[in-house]
Amino acid sequence: MLWFKKQPNQVALESEADVIVPAEFSLPLDARQFQQKFSVLQKNAEEDAGIEVFLASLQAKHHLFSNLLAEDKLADLTMEGVEALLETVFSARRRVYPAFEQLGVEAVVSQVRNLLYGKSALVDRLEQFSEVVVGDENADKETRKAVAKNKRAAFDFGAELLHFNNPIKYPLMTRWVWDQNTVSGALREFIRGNDALPDVPLGNSPEMFEGARTWLATQLAEQGLYKDVHFWVDLVQAQAYAEYFRSMAEGMLSADFGRASGPSDHIKKFLGIDSPAKVGLSRVRREAIVD
Repeated sequence: MLWFKKQPNQVALESEADVIVPAEFSLPLDARQFQQKFSVLQKNAEEDAGIEVFLASLQAKHHLFSNLLAEDKLADLTMEGVEALLETVFSARRRVYPAFEQLGVEAVVSQVRNLLYGKSALVDRLEQFSEVVVGDENADKETRKAVAKNKRAAFDFGAELLHFNNPIKYPLMTRWVWDQNTVSGALREFIRGNDALPDVPLGNSPEMFEGARTWLATQLAEQGLYKDVHFWVDLVQAQAYAEYFRSMAEGMLSADFGRASGPSDHIKKFLGIDSPAKVGLSRVRREAIVD
C-alpha cells in the first residue's frame, strides 16, 4: 500500500493480506536525480501525446487487468484473456505463452488465483508463479538457459498482474525496476554516485520496492502531485530506466527494443502502453523460444 511517511496501523496489519511495510533504503536516493528525470519525463511526454494521455493509458491497462482478474470473475478467464494481458507486458509476451498453453486454462486460472489472492507469503507466490515454466534438468546448456530466461519473464508477468490489478496496493516489482541478480534497474539511477559503486545491495523484497515507491511518492508530492501517484511513480521509473537503456550501444539492443526510436518510446514500451499490434495480429509469441 502506498503511504506518505505514514506507518500502517495495527488493525490493517492484522486484517488485510499483503500489507507491505516500506523498508528504509540502504543507500541514499538523490532528489536531484529525481528532479532531472521528472523534468525530462514531462518534456518527452509533452512532445509526444501529453502526460495526461500516458496516465490515461496506464489507467486503461489497470482496467483491463482488474476486469479480467477480479476475484469473482477469475473463473471466466480464457486463454484469449491471458494473451490480451501478455500483450501489455513487453518482457513476457514473447516467452511465456507456450508454458501457459501447455498447462491449460484451468491450471492457469488456479496459478493466477494463488498469485493474486493466495494466503502464503507474497515472495513465495511470485516464485511459485514463475515455476509455471518447466524445463528438463538434463537438457543441453542452451536449452536450460532459455528456460531460465522464460522463468524470469514469467516472474515479470506475475509482478505486472499484481501491480496493474491493484496498483495502489502493490508496487511494480519487475526486473527493469530492479534486479538484484544483475544489480541493474531503474532504481539504481536514483542512487547518488551509482556509477562508482561496485555493489548495490538493495535486495528484491516487496518491502524494498515499496520503500522506493514511497520515496518517489514523497518527491512527487513536493511537485504538488497527489493524484494518480502510483502511475506517476511508474512513469518516473520508466524514464530513469529509459535513460540508462538508451545510453547502451544500439547494437546491443534486442529486437524487442530496436524499433523504439523517439524519446518517450521506451517509456511506453517498458510500461506496456506502446502502440498495440495491428488488428488481427498479436505480439504474443505462441512458439517456445529456445535461445
